[in-house]
Amino acid sequence: MMEYNTRQKRLPLPEYGRSVQKMVDHALTIEDREERQRCAVTIVEIMASMFPNTRNQPDYERKLWDHLAIMSDFMLDIDYPYEVIKKEEFNVAPERVPYQTGEIRNRHYGRIVEQMIEHACTLEEGEERDCLIEFIIIQMKKNYIAWNKDGVEDKKIFDDLRLYSKGAIDITDREIRINQGGNAQRYAGNAKRNGNGKKNFKRKF
Repeated sequence: MMEYNTRQKRLPLPEYGRSVQKMVDHALTIEDREERQRCAVTIVEIMASMFPNTRNQPDYERKLWDHLAIMSDFMLDIDYPYEVIKKEEFNVAPERVPYQTGEIRNRHYGRIVEQMIEHACTLEEGEERDCLIEFIIIQMKKNYIAWNKDGVEDKKIFDDLRLYSKGAIDITDREIRINQGGNAQRYAGNAKRNGNGKKNFKRKF
């Protein structure tokens, strides 16, 4: 009767297949140490022949012996040519990645766009600020279209930018278009002054 792999023992390293795993399991049953050593060397040679394109990688042979130790559940008593990985090191859980908390006003724009807008508001008027704002509106439209395939009016992007920046960046009176490829056409026009009498986005392209 055929035995399905799903009913068999789980492979610690599936990339080597069940046949190699059976060789390792057999090596564990060999009582003579010298014969067991020869068997281990043969298994590593077979493992190496399965992935010839990786021979030039750093510590290639050492990794093979590490894999042999892992496949034997670190129970294979042989003379390893390298100091292989320890079981306690292999089972160490990765460090927890901190997850950013906090509300995102519009998830289709994402947190990075919000942070870019916040940074743009801190810049003095000039070349750097203008280029960053242009990049932001391009990215906002790209993100919006990825979320809504029906598209979006440029005015919506400009309105959202003004809201995000709390009025510090206002380009709603500009003649600007963002084409479907996500590129902003250069534009000109009179800049709108904010409440402090300063011009917003005064650069003329």
